[in-house]
Amino acid sequence: MSAPTIPVLLRWQGTLQSASSRALGRHLHLIAGLVLCALMAGLPLVTRSGLSLLILASGLLWLLLALRTPPGPLGEIDRWILGILALALLATGFSPVPLAAAKGLLKLASYLGVYALMRQLLATASIWWDRIVAALLAGELVTCVIGIRQLYGDTAELARWADPNSVADGTVRIYSTLENPNLLAGYLLPILPLALVALLRWPGGARKLFALTALVLGVAALVLTYSRGAWMGLVAEAAVIVLLLAIRGTRAWPPLWRKVVPLLLLLGGAALLVVLVTQVEPLRVRVMSLVAGRQDSSNNFRINVWLAALDMIQARPWLGIGPGNDAFNQIYPLFQQPKFNALSAYSIPLELAVEAGIPGLLAGIGLLVASLRRAISLWRGDGVFSLPALAVIAVIAGLGVQGLTDTIFFRPEVQLIGWFCVATLAAGAATEAGATPDRG
Repeated sequence: MSAPTIPVLLRWQGTLQSASSRALGRHLHLIAGLVLCALMAGLPLVTRSGLSLLILASGLLWLLLALRTPPGPLGEIDRWILGILALALLATGFSPVPLAAAKGLLKLASYLGVYALMRQLLATASIWWDRIVAALLAGELVTCVIGIRQLYGDTAELARWADPNSVADGTVRIYSTLENPNLLAGYLLPILPLALVALLRWPGGARKLFALTALVLGVAALVLTYSRGAWMGLVAEAAVIVLLLAIRGTRAWPPLWRKVVPLLLLLGGAALLVVLVTQVEPLRVRVMSLVAGRQDSSNNFRINVWLAALDMIQARPWLGIGPGNDAFNQIYPLFQQPKFNALSAYSIPLELAVEAGIPGLLAGIGLLVASLRRAISLWRGDGVFSLPALAVIAVIAGLGVQGLTDTIFFRPEVQLIGWFCVATLAAGAATEAGATPDRG
């Protein structure tokens, strides 16, 4: 049986496998893990300059590791990511504002450098998944405590997020260190399934208590942001987790009960949700704002931005305007409706199509489908990445629901957690392909 052909793009890897580099190589994985833990813990706490330095350090560490590591075959997820990067490069080259698009391309490449380092580290030593999650939960705990404490301080600043033209006028929303309740909610949304899996996966009472505290405070803080998209995403995450755990827990049951029990759990959850919506006043007010249509100022604003985004896609359907918010900020004023300024398309599918055209949207959908397929495959198995795959499926559901009406995902505080989830799947695929990760 012939060895797999090494892709041309990867043939530079492993060119520094000299004896002099081995001493450094023994410590590179430890350094990489510590940098990634610092990055993930500091997402809501470190300044943008500090995050940029940690992201740059991650990319450089990946280059050093790649120069020492022989290349392997590209997985399906990696091929889709390379396709997205290639489309972003083309979109930058043909952008009407190439300099602004180049900044977005550089930002995307830097995030992918973090993804590549995570993938390499997790595929080599799976124990770092737990350590990175622990770092995430530590940063989340600090952020949640700061956010919840805002309720007991001066509420003048919190009041600036209460829209007087909304049916939810008067609602007090926390934002913690992220200065935006929607961003805080978007940051918390992908962490909560990771906290739940850590609670199920970690041994020892102290570790489980740490994960449980992060989970409880995270849910409380997310609810107090009053972010409607994040609330719907949280419901989607809970439904996915309950359904998948019920399916796994009833595998040995009779066929009828295997079908009935998950359905009953979903129906019970839906009934509980209806009771909460009808009986809890703040929740009822926020849900009512969802169906208020243009009568709610937030809804009206998003509808106008979406219409402008559709016009942008119609004007440049094949390669878009180029990646990044700088390119969007320069082109959007040509299409915007009067008095409706926006920094993004407020919808992930629309944002992908605006930046890289219809091919960019299709590539994003391709990565989503490939990730779900890999996550389901890992969840069905009993490997080291089985429970993490459960968390990733829930994260995809939650961010997907929220991303239909917001683009918080493209902020580094959220996007890097998303890339960590994708790296988990890619590392799991590498493990399934025959590479045995070091658990210690």
